[in-house]
Amino acid sequence: MPPFKSLRRRIVVAYLLFAAVASLFFAIIAAVAVEGIEVKLVDERLEEVAAWASPRQAGGLPVEMPAGLSFFHDAEIPQSLRGLPQGANEITVDGVDLHVLAGRDAAGDYVVVDHASAYEKIELVVYSMFAIGFAGFLVSSLMFGAFIGNSVVRPIMDLATAVQARRTDLPLQDSPDELGILARAFAARTTELTEVLDRERFFTGDVSHELRTPLTVISGAAEVIMAQAPGNPAIQAASERIYRAARDASDSITVLLRLARSPEQLEAAPVSMAALAAEECARSQPLLGAKPLSLRYAGGFDFLVTAPRELMIAAVGNLVRNACLYTLEGEVVVVLQDRSLFVEDTGPGLPPAARARVLHEAAPPGASGSGSSGTGLGLGLVQRICAYLGASLHYSERAGGGSVFEIRFP
Repeated sequence: MPPFKSLRRRIVVAYLLFAAVASLFFAIIAAVAVEGIEVKLVDERLEEVAAWASPRQAGGLPVEMPAGLSFFHDAEIPQSLRGLPQGANEITVDGVDLHVLAGRDAAGDYVVVDHASAYEKIELVVYSMFAIGFAGFLVSSLMFGAFIGNSVVRPIMDLATAVQARRTDLPLQDSPDELGILARAFAARTTELTEVLDRERFFTGDVSHELRTPLTVISGAAEVIMAQAPGNPAIQAASERIYRAARDASDSITVLLRLARSPEQLEAAPVSMAALAAEECARSQPLLGAKPLSLRYAGGFDFLVTAPRELMIAAVGNLVRNACLYTLEGEVVVVLQDRSLFVEDTGPGLPPAARARVLHEAAPPGASGSGSSGTGLGLGLVQRICAYLGASLHYSERAGGGSVFEIRFP
């Protein structure tokens, strides 16, 4: 089963990702804007000062700078400001951040120093406000995503809970939105499935009860014939076959009646698979007749299955009987391994249509879609019992020819 992925969590993550991408986009724009403003307010200002002061310095005129600005030429340049690359520079001297424009004119090198620019503080305030806005945007997106997720997911979870609880009054059926459409579709489908299951249950129960009486009569008549004709082998063998067939049909009816009831209504008890397999092998020995065929229980590690005993007998017995009926020579082997029961035979294998049904594949072209096609009622009944008990039926071809059926118990 794949891991559960919360729709609510995915909605919240989507909002957070959107907030992060949007914030990154605006952060880039803000950084470009701040740097552009810095060029306009600081660098160009220093260039204007240099363009004014340099000619005056060369002409021997006094160069008086506004407060916070200094102009140094050639030998006047302080040692800490020498050797700077041409253009605007941001340096720190004695713990003070300075904007310095370094240049060169006909008389030598010069620097223009801005001592009192508050742009660094402005920059810090701008980036701090943006960081606060980014954090607030993420928190708001988280809260809004959680709100939207709850608004979307909670009605769906209420609807799922009602469906799992098999309630007839599903919520949201009066809602005019998409959730209302989904709820009404669930309600209609649930009603339809309930009606189909009720019809199947009633039909199975009614037919099973109707068949019990004639089967009881047939079994009684066969017992009378067997008791009155002990000296006639032909009549004795025929009456025994009639009795066994009636008994098998009665067992199948009992199984159908059990399957018509809900699993929680059936009494389940631990069943030893080793004892059950050995018992069914012994019961099926008469089916071998005079065929060159052997039936044996090969043992294996015993395990317990908590289930109605009648259903377990029907599942194992039908597999063993089918193998004995349709295998003409060789052997039928029943073995236990890793909480699985295997029935192997050297028969002709499954017909294509029956194989497709067991393997849940599409029926081959030309195959009949009805009937068991040489597998009897047993194989379909085994599949239904396995699904009813939470087990699984698997089929594979036996090496050297034949079939291998596996009932895998959880």
